[in-house]
Amino acid sequence: MERRFTISARLIAAATAAAVLIAVLATSFFSVDQTENAVVLRFGKYVRTVGPGLQMKLPLGIERSYNVETAIVQTLTFGYRARDPSGTSLSGAFADPEESMMLTGDLNIVSVEWIVQYRISDPMKYLFSIQDKETTIRDISQSVMNQLVGDLPILAIMSSERTSIEYDAQREMQEIFDKYDAGIDIVAVKLQNIMPPEGDVQDAFEDVNKAIQDMNSFINEGKQYYNQEIPAAQGEAEKIISEAQGYAAERVNRAEGDAARFNSVRESYEKDREITSQRLYLETMEEVLSGGNVTLIDRNLEGYLPVQMIGGAE
Repeated sequence: MERRFTISARLIAAATAAAVLIAVLATSFFSVDQTENAVVLRFGKYVRTVGPGLQMKLPLGIERSYNVETAIVQTLTFGYRARDPSGTSLSGAFADPEESMMLTGDLNIVSVEWIVQYRISDPMKYLFSIQDKETTIRDISQSVMNQLVGDLPILAIMSSERTSIEYDAQREMQEIFDKYDAGIDIVAVKLQNIMPPEGDVQDAFEDVNKAIQDMNSFINEGKQYYNQEIPAAQGEAEKIISEAQGYAAERVNRAEGDAARFNSVRESYEKDREITSQRLYLETMEEVLSGGNVTLIDRNLEGYLPVQMIGGAE
């Protein structure tokens, strides 16, 4: 005899309800990492942007979420591809001449390697304003760098204008991305290697670089000597000036004292000329006689040897 298994309608309904419930629960929640934000779309239309954590959405595909890394600075290399985990090290990297070779303003060829660091500032704009994100970033960066390098001579690119190129490249790239409403912030543009073509040109530029380094070394030595000698000379000059000022003050004070004393004597002389004349005479004789030995000779010349007879009588 054959046995027939029958499934009641109630059991089918319960199973269906359970499946629907599981599907609803499974599609109603999504998680967002600490470094991410999520863009939520409802039937393909942007609804909201949510932050990290466990988030809810309408189930069964009514709302869909797209996670975007917004807290991480991302890096792209140009002119080379790195093999290290960070993707930026030059050690062991292989060159990409199609990106690195550029024409300078003085019609030389130079190999330029650089990196671009960027961060996603607006997830919704980043997802929907541009289609191929990395290709667009690379094309814009190459275009800006080619323009900047093409406006400068090769020697300036390799030496004095490196910082200016980095700053201008970051600024111009940011202006373009803002114009495209791409939701990207350019954090930094950093030049890595800048090299002339191999061969005689590279050897010549190495000689130029060595000459520049020697020049800078001589300039630094000159500055060091200047910093040593100038303060010493200034100190000596200040010392001489101070001594001269002291000597001048001494002479002025002495002259003023002499003038005051002369005026005092003149006033006394005008009051009593005879007494003042006698006092001046005595003071003058005292000053003259006090400077040497004085020999007193009596009038009778007794006890003294005649000077004329010292040599003997003739």
